[in-house]
Amino acid sequence: MEWAVIAVFVPTFFLVSVSPGMCMTLALTLGMAIGVRRTMWMMAGELLGVVSVAALAVLGVAQLLLRWPLAFTAIKIVGGAYLLYVGIQCWLSRGKLAFQQGEEQSVSPGSLFMQGLVTACSNPKAWAFNISILPPFLNFEQDIAWQLFTMLGIIALCEFVSMTIYASGGRSLRYLLERDNGAQYLNRISGSLMIAVALWMWFF
Repeated sequence: MEWAVIAVFVPTFFLVSVSPGMCMTLALTLGMAIGVRRTMWMMAGELLGVVSVAALAVLGVAQLLLRWPLAFTAIKIVGGAYLLYVGIQCWLSRGKLAFQQGEEQSVSPGSLFMQGLVTACSNPKAWAFNISILPPFLNFEQDIAWQLFTMLGIIALCEFVSMTIYASGGRSLRYLLERDNGAQYLNRISGSLMIAVALWMWFF
């Protein structure tokens, strides 16, 4: 990619990435529940999903996938149901993500990774968006492989920075609530956000 194109692409995609959405809400929620460091496992899955969606969109595969929405529907139902269950458990101060004063939550890295991957891949709007925004930044008269590699690197970096911002904000909110002995409020906020992500996956 030419530097002039990169100079336009970076702020364009960063504004898209940092805007509130399913993945950013999930990062905020997990930042509150388990902290930034362990939320990195979810971020790893989300980055793999986002990069895969972007690559397939550029290659045109996404256009074929969007013609068979049943695949997306299945992923959205299963992923949303799991997040809904976790959200309800948090709201009731139960489960692995629920905060208990003085205790550490135990949630497996694999579970967090899959949460991020499923959330990133289950939104047809994200696929459609990538189809529309990414190809105009490519020069198809030059080597596509290096351009795509550069573009995916920028996308991954923007997503990582954005999720870190949200997760850090969630962690800061947790400190404020911990100081006021607000474990129940923390669980209800994180549970409500998790439920919101589940409903978002189902209906939007």
